[in-house]
Amino acid sequence: MKKMLTLGLASLMLILSLSACGSNNTASTGVEKNTQKVELKVQIGSPRFKEQFEKYFEQFKAKELAEKNIAVTIDLEMPNPDQAKQVLQARLASNDAPDIFDVHANDLSTYDRAGYLEDLTSQPAAETLYDTVKNTVMNDGRIIALPLESLSWGYLYNKKIFSELGLTPPQTLDEMKEVVEKLNKADTKPFLLAFQESWVPQLMTALTLGGIVSSEHPDWIEKMNKGEASYADVKDIFNIIDLIMENGTAKPFEVGNEAGSADFAAGKAAMWVQGPWNAETILKVNPEMEFGVAPLPVSNNAAGTMINLSTSTTLAVSKKSKNKEVALDLLNYFYDEKDSSALFQELKFNLASTVHQYEVFPWVNEASEYVALGKAYQDLKLPNGVTDEQAKLLQSYYAKEVTKEQFISSMDKAWATAIKSTH
Repeated sequence: MKKMLTLGLASLMLILSLSACGSNNTASTGVEKNTQKVELKVQIGSPRFKEQFEKYFEQFKAKELAEKNIAVTIDLEMPNPDQAKQVLQARLASNDAPDIFDVHANDLSTYDRAGYLEDLTSQPAAETLYDTVKNTVMNDGRIIALPLESLSWGYLYNKKIFSELGLTPPQTLDEMKEVVEKLNKADTKPFLLAFQESWVPQLMTALTLGGIVSSEHPDWIEKMNKGEASYADVKDIFNIIDLIMENGTAKPFEVGNEAGSADFAAGKAAMWVQGPWNAETILKVNPEMEFGVAPLPVSNNAAGTMINLSTSTTLAVSKKSKNKEVALDLLNYFYDEKDSSALFQELKFNLASTVHQYEVFPWVNEASEYVALGKAYQDLKLPNGVTDEQAKLLQSYYAKEVTKEQFISSMDKAWATAIKSTH
């Protein structure tokens, strides 16, 4: 009898135990069932900002969980700028589009025509954009991306070196030649060359074409699109490009953007045809460095020495995203009234929205002074693929694998091919 009672009690305890486990299980899984789980795929071709973006995404995940009970995981892919466009196009072509991806503002209309971009006009963040940057992310009256990097840029120069040698940023080609001569006499390399990644030397054509087209050939792009013009019309861009290449640091194909930033921060050259988007990378190496931003002279016509006004990195949402609501939440969070100012300041980006409240950096004010004087132009919009071709040819031109004439001929063909592909 005693044994049966003991067994009975043991069985009762087991049942109660199992019952308790069951109720705990239900309690624990109940939360999980009520919490929506979403994975977002994000591609941004700026690996130098990996740490900052990952930190910001953690803030977003906490906010989305607290406010909407959505547990978000973010699969972040950050290809190098040289490969980012190809990686994105391959994913779009294979119907594997990231939920959010970055696109250069100049390419937005191409992706929009192909039906890849969600209309963002009605999004809260879109209403906060400054008009000057809003115009760069519109197509057919719709906002199709949100700008991250709005820029006023030229080349970078080392203020300490310039000050010690009594130099000021030159406004003509001849003045630049004098600056180069003085730097060489002082045993200081005039220009930093970092050609390992083709997008960096391509910045020379971005600035030189911008200056010469805007000041001397305002209808050149229109004529090129009609097959009525040639790169031979703007061959004077090589005057400053040759000067830079002939007076630059050694072994540029062994130096990428990161190493170039470190070399510039260490004072290994006085100037670098690179934009202020590299500020965070440069100042990480040398927080005390003072650098300026100046327009690159393209001729002896000072009117062509202008600052480039552009929007580079923009964020778009895939029209085919299966998690569009959460993707839009993340996109809007980049313009969050409470948190986004700290992110933009940390990335050293310009203010792009009325929600941004932070002090701009000295180089922004310096570039703005040229803009105020009317010495600025809107970044040229070149056909898809033309910029990439310029990048490769500039590397080959430096290596003396192509001549100036071959460069011109190849670019004319690349432009014509790009135009044909859009018709």
